[in-house]
Amino acid sequence: MYSYTIPQWLFFFYFYCFLGWCIESSFVSLTKRKLVNRGFMRGPFLPLYGSGAIMMLLMAKPFEDNLVLVFLAGCIGATILEYVTGVTMEALFKVRYWDYSKNKFNFQGHICLGTSLAWGGLTILMTEFLHKPVEKFVLSIPPKLLGLIVLVLTAYICADFALSFKAALDLKNVMFKLEKVKEELAHMQKRLDVLIALRNEEIADRKEEIAEELMELKLKYQSHQDYHVRLKNLRDFFQRDLIRANPSMSSKRFKDILEELKENLDKKKK
Repeated sequence: MYSYTIPQWLFFFYFYCFLGWCIESSFVSLTKRKLVNRGFMRGPFLPLYGSGAIMMLLMAKPFEDNLVLVFLAGCIGATILEYVTGVTMEALFKVRYWDYSKNKFNFQGHICLGTSLAWGGLTILMTEFLHKPVEKFVLSIPPKLLGLIVLVLTAYICADFALSFKAALDLKNVMFKLEKVKEELAHMQKRLDVLIALRNEEIADRKEEIAEELMELKLKYQSHQDYHVRLKNLRDFFQRDLIRANPSMSSKRFKDILEELKENLDKKKK
C-alpha cells in the first residue's frame, strides 16, 4: 500500500479536486457555450473528483498488475461514491446537482453505465500515467513547505465549503417558501373567483361583508405577490452562483420552482 503522510494525502486530494474542476468546467462551458464555474463550491475545487481519485488509488493498488481488475475496481468504487454522494446531497438540499435520468442504463438518475465505464477508464489513466509524475512532484516538496501549503488550502477550502453548504440550505428554504406562497396565492385566487361568481341577490344580502373580504384578499394577494417576487430574485450572491454553476441542476419536488428561478436569473443576466 501507499506510504504517504497525511499532508501528502491531503495535497493529492486538493490537486485532484482542482483537476476535476478544470475538466468539468471546460466540458460544461463548451457544452453551454459560455464560461461556467462548475461545482458545489465557489472556488476551483470539486470534492467528488478528489474523493474519487483517492478511492481509485486505494482500490486499484492491490490489482496494479492487472489492468482489467484496475478498471473494474475503479468502476465499482467511484460509482458507489457517486451514488452515495448524489443521494446524500438530494436528501439534504432537495436538489440534484447532476442528473443522468435522460441517459441510458441509469439508476435513479444518480449513476449511469456510461459514467461508470468512464470512471474505470480514468482509474487506468490516473494510476498508469497521471499519478506517477504528480507523486514525484509532491514527494520532491520539502515537508515543512508542503505542510504550509496544505494548511492554507485546508483553511480556504473549509471556509468555501461552509459558505457553499449554507447557500445550498438557504436555497432549499427559498424553494420551500416559494412553494408555500404559490399555494396560498392559488387558494386566494380560488376564493376571489367564488366571490366574483356570486349571484346578484347574494351580493345584495352580504354587500358589506363581501366588500371587506374582497379588500382583505386584494391586499393579502398583493403582499404575497411582492414576497414571491423578492424570493424569486435571489438576493444572495452564493445562491445565484450555485444555480449558475450547475445548469443541469434538477429537483423532483421543486421542478417548476427551480425552473422559474433559472429563467429569472437568465432574464436578469440579459
